[in-house]
Amino acid sequence: MMKDTRINVVNMGLMLVSCIAAFIMPFEVFLFSYAVMGPLHYLTEISWLHDRQYFTKGKYDHLVMWVIGALILFQNIANKYDWNWPMGNNFGNKIIFVALAGSLLMVFVKNAALKIAGLLFILLISNVIFQSDKRDGFAFFIGALVPTLVHVYFFTGFFILFGALKSRSKSGLISFTVFIICPLLLFILFKDKVFIPVTQYGQDSYKAGGEGFFNINLSFLRKMFGVQFPQMKDAAGNLLFYEGTEKPVLDFSNAAKVIFHSQAGILLMRFIAFAYTYHYLNWFSKTEIIRWHKVPKMRFIIVLFLWVASLALYGYNYALGLQWLYFLSFCHVLLEFPLNMISITGIGNEIGYIVKNGFNQQLITAK
Repeated sequence: MMKDTRINVVNMGLMLVSCIAAFIMPFEVFLFSYAVMGPLHYLTEISWLHDRQYFTKGKYDHLVMWVIGALILFQNIANKYDWNWPMGNNFGNKIIFVALAGSLLMVFVKNAALKIAGLLFILLISNVIFQSDKRDGFAFFIGALVPTLVHVYFFTGFFILFGALKSRSKSGLISFTVFIICPLLLFILFKDKVFIPVTQYGQDSYKAGGEGFFNINLSFLRKMFGVQFPQMKDAAGNLLFYEGTEKPVLDFSNAAKVIFHSQAGILLMRFIAFAYTYHYLNWFSKTEIIRWHKVPKMRFIIVLFLWVASLALYGYNYALGLQWLYFLSFCHVLLEFPLNMISITGIGNEIGYIVKNGFNQQLITAK
């Protein structure tokens, strides 16, 4: 078996393992993957990106992403403690959009002045798109989906497809097909079957005292699955609205049952568990890319120390682990944006070349 085929077969095996695990215990599998593999993934990927200048043209471009990550952290802290945040509720969406669109500038533009002007222009556009009185689908996509499911599933899929097209690998294309099929199976097969019900520990950790993933699942179910919750009424039977708005006050007293025990809640969790588990396994399977033996010894020791500390915090209190790693987890998403742009534009270039010249592996060296 050729080396390329062997690697793709291993990855297809990891996809199937992730898929089966997501069928059996979706909530616990996700919580385990996120707490155990997640921190090591953030640390090793940031280290790897750092050694490759974050795939940007400028030496200090990555600082923009770190600053954006810090601002998002500050906004999160302000919201948590009800501090007066002067930037507005949509500030997070705006700067995530700046990071995503601005990563194109970082990848393809070398001139610093042009990049600064471009980032300011993107910031102006974001102020127009994300108005304070709007909660449209694009805001949900940028603020909720891009840092989560888009990052772990769609961007991972782009990496797989780009690699397969670039190397003209048929086994790579089969691997990409399996990657597409797995979530479909999770939604189609055993729709009404719960193999192992979520434990009380799983529910408590998922809520994490208000710090966990409970609310984002609630948003996904409402926005993506169309799950409706009843509107609350006062004693006289009149519908309630938030003060000064026409936004109805909804009754979420049944939310836990919907998230943990409804068909929609379980199907969503299957996909989330698969996407995150395979995202991490896919990264750790790339031993030739990470090159553990090439990482500076002191940095490697620091990475291991922080990982063990993170495991201890998650084991002691899941909410504490989430708070400890919030900044690092968000920054690793932002810092990967330039590489995501390279993959997406690379797919377009490879498809164009294949359309003109055919799927011929021998032509790769002639490009």
